[in-house]
Amino acid sequence: MDVPIICTLGVPELAERRRTVDAIRIAQVRTYRLPNGYAYDFSVGAKMLEKLKTLVALERQCCQFLALSIIETPKTIRLEVTGSSEALTVIEDFFGSADTE
Repeated sequence: MDVPIICTLGVPELAERRRTVDAIRIAQVRTYRLPNGYAYDFSVGAKMLEKLKTLVALERQCCQFLALSIIETPKTIRLEVTGSSEALTVIEDFFGSADTE
């Protein structure tokens, strides 16, 4: 069963979330296209990891149509955001696409 593409945030909350995501996107070092979404790499650091964990927890509450995961390696922290083909536009708009590296 597909989860509908619905964000449960109101207009003010959505604007605040976009500011949060934009602040994190500034620290992005690389973007990769995945078959069903994107992977965003960030430099390793405790503050960045905490920001990403907070973002993932918040996004899981309001956008259940997205799958978000954090993968830590010795050199990067990767945020993967995936979903159905219908969710791809939302992912690109909100989190960025490979064209916005």
